[in-house]
Amino acid sequence: MSGVMKRMGMLFRAKANKALDRAEDPRETLDYSYQKQLELLQKVRRGVADVATSRKRLELQLNQLQSQSAKLEEQGRKALSLGREDLAREALSRRAALQQQVTDLQAQHQTLQGEEEKLTLASQRLQAKVDAFRTKKETIKATYTAAQAQTRIGEAFSGISEEMGDVGMAIQRAEDKTQQLQARSGAIDELLASGALDDPSGMQRDDIAAELDRLSGGSDVELELQRMKAELAGGSGGGQQAIEGGEGRQQGQGSQQQPRFDKQ
Repeated sequence: MSGVMKRMGMLFRAKANKALDRAEDPRETLDYSYQKQLELLQKVRRGVADVATSRKRLELQLNQLQSQSAKLEEQGRKALSLGREDLAREALSRRAALQQQVTDLQAQHQTLQGEEEKLTLASQRLQAKVDAFRTKKETIKATYTAAQAQTRIGEAFSGISEEMGDVGMAIQRAEDKTQQLQARSGAIDELLASGALDDPSGMQRDDIAAELDRLSGGSDVELELQRMKAELAGGSGGGQQAIEGGEGRQQGQGSQQQPRFDKQ
């Protein structure tokens, strides 16, 4: 049972990996990575600004303490000049306490200044890396887009893409139907010309059939006219000869197409 579960898990992971690979767009991944680097750079810059703000605050405190220390020193000298040694001693004691605070603040100021310099250098290096990544990202995106376009063009020319495959099938079906209709039309024309099929409209007749019908109709009229002349002449033998002569003349007219003159 455990073997079956392992195979199912492996199959599921393989299918999921294939689906993710199909759905993944490298350009979107690169843009996401670049966005994350920009966010990190922004955090570093905020850290540099915070350290610089703390350093500036310490500098202001140092200036205030140094001003107070100088003032106490001046007051001590003035008190000593007036013979107030006790006041001069108190002023010097306070000045000594301020000097200790100044010393502590100066140590903190140096530490913050060092941190600020490190963060500034790190921010500059990170900025350079982000700029280089942006250039590389755009280059890769342009190359990927060009390769994708070339692949689609190649598929279109080769006809292996899904869209071009559908178009090719439609063209093939249209050509097959056109050839079938042309073959059917040609077959019907041949059958009508050979007389195997009757045209119910009576309009489909070739030139040879029309000429033969015209000659046949003309011969019947001439024969009937000769027979009537023979009957009027009163002789069956003469009528028969007139009929045969009429037939001979009619055949000569059909073969030679010469004008015929009847004796009155």
